[in-house]
Amino acid sequence: MRIAKPILLVGTPVGVIGGLNEAWHFSPGLAFLMAGLIGMMGFAIAGVVATVRREQAEEADRLAAEARPGDGEA
Repeated sequence: MRIAKPILLVGTPVGVIGGLNEAWHFSPGLAFLMAGLIGMMGFAIAGVVATVRREQAEEADRLAAEARPGDGEA
């Protein structure tokens, strides 16, 4: 994984750009649809990441509040 991960992180965007370029030569409309699909997938992934991070922060805040004795207790 030490070598594979950087290769994947560099090779994947290069391959996607190359694929969009070839799709543009074949059919510009197809390239536009492909770019739109890639953009929608990116927004979906970003939404999942944001939700997970927000829930982790809420959980950490809740655990920290429970660890403090005497806060909010009558």
